[in-house]
Amino acid sequence: MKIRDSVAFVTGANRGIGLAFAQELLAGGARKVYAAARQPERITLAGVERVRLDVTNPEDVAAAARQYTDVNLLINNAGIALWTGFLTPDSVEAARSEMETNYYGPLLLSRAFAPVLAKNGGGAIVNLLSILSWVAVPSAGTYSASKAAAWSLTNWLRTALREQGTQVVAVHAGPVDTDMASQLTLPKVKPLDVVRQALSALEAGRDEVLTDDMTRQVKAGLSDREGIYLNFDPEHAVLAAR
Repeated sequence: MKIRDSVAFVTGANRGIGLAFAQELLAGGARKVYAAARQPERITLAGVERVRLDVTNPEDVAAAARQYTDVNLLINNAGIALWTGFLTPDSVEAARSEMETNYYGPLLLSRAFAPVLAKNGGGAIVNLLSILSWVAVPSAGTYSASKAAAWSLTNWLRTALREQGTQVVAVHAGPVDTDMASQLTLPKVKPLDVVRQALSALEAGRDEVLTDDMTRQVKAGLSDREGIYLNFDPEHAVLAAR
């Protein structure tokens, strides 16, 4: 689909990748951009329509789909990372929180807006995933699980919505230079780079975006005789990607 004249609904649009999506959509000629966040008053970008939305709240999501019936591009960007291993005291609570936002959020939004997209010609869904959809690190075990679930959801949506003409794009990235990854010392890709690659893939009709060298290296390693997911080392992956 084309960005020009599209009507986009972007979750987590108050900062980071979501804000970059809103900016680039406007710059690309989108007719309207709905910028959704739990605290939309924090969105200072001119030219968007601010929407109060908690992606984990089914009532919020259903109300948004009823109100914004002109949407033909849904961008599921909202996400959280609590940097929790499975054996920490609060790991179960963290896992539930991350799954609610990172998996159930896109599930709720996609279910609610699928009929809207169909009515508007099919449109597209873009899901922001991660390199950690495929591999896990000790400090982000619960996050990895939620992103693996979101990857599976994305693949299901692509198949299930093909008949109604909805394009579904998976965007995988390593560390991105946002608040979420501020504690990481690994090389980071800029949010704008992620967004521009995602929108380029959308317009080209591609199903998947691998935004950086580490992500491409990990994806290639999934089919190794001993898959990279068996013993993933991010520091080694950085060196291998150079």
